[in-house]
Amino acid sequence: MVIALFVRDRFVRPYLGDVLAVVLVYCGLRAVLPLRPVPAAALAFAIGVLVEIGQAVGILDMLGLRDNQIAAVVLGTGFEWHDFVAYAAGAALSLIGERIFARSPTRG
Repeated sequence: MVIALFVRDRFVRPYLGDVLAVVLVYCGLRAVLPLRPVPAAALAFAIGVLVEIGQAVGILDMLGLRDNQIAAVVLGTGFEWHDFVAYAAGAALSLIGERIFARSPTRG
């Protein structure tokens, strides 16, 4: 949320922010649902895709939330094809992190 609200650049906000958003969704899914890593990563990616499709069809306007800053941050404001790559990268990064964590000798 901090990135979305305060960072105005051409890399962190549009790319890294989307990657991290999917990682956050993945972590949330794994924390509250009994999902294995691959289904959780696939679901996190799918949620990102649904949000992007929502941007393409103007979901904020449909819901009357265009002026709601929180809704604009969560749902996004503009469709971009390259966001799908960022979502896939976030899902892949989640799986890589999961694999690294599973091998950690300090895991308790």
